[in-house]
Amino acid sequence: MWFREMHRMKIAIGSDHAGFIYKERIRDFLEKLGHSVTDFGTHSEEPVDYPLFIRPVAEAVARAEFERGVVLGGSGNGEAIVANRVKTIRCALCWSVQSARLARQHNDANIISLGQRMLEIEKALEIVRVWLDTPFEGGRHQHRIELIDSPQSLSGSVSASYS
Repeated sequence: MWFREMHRMKIAIGSDHAGFIYKERIRDFLEKLGHSVTDFGTHSEEPVDYPLFIRPVAEAVARAEFERGVVLGGSGNGEAIVANRVKTIRCALCWSVQSARLARQHNDANIISLGQRMLEIEKALEIVRVWLDTPFEGGRHQHRIELIDSPQSLSGSVSASYS
């Protein structure tokens, strides 16, 4: 699998101070794989407010300036929440290779969130590699993505199912 020709992508990356070390390693890893990576910061382990670095990554992916995004923090939870506030972003908090694979196959996740305090770096790199290499399955999952991106289409069906 490592030897297969991979589609080269434009990837946005950003972190807070608690994800800074992994951000640096993942950025280097992505560049070695041949991807074009733009670093939205932070640029040190000095404490920062993570939304200031995560939201610009998500907004850039939403504007289609980048094909994918990677965000990092201590747990990755807050980063995923911030990214998912941006319309058309489907950010998956991943903690295993399987969660990353399913995030792409079923959810067409365009951003991945990782927690530096939750994973060893080798596992984080493998998660990123699998996430990048896994295609979206489409099919029955495409309709669900459309429902995620257009919640107003749910209003009739949701209330009817709870009646």
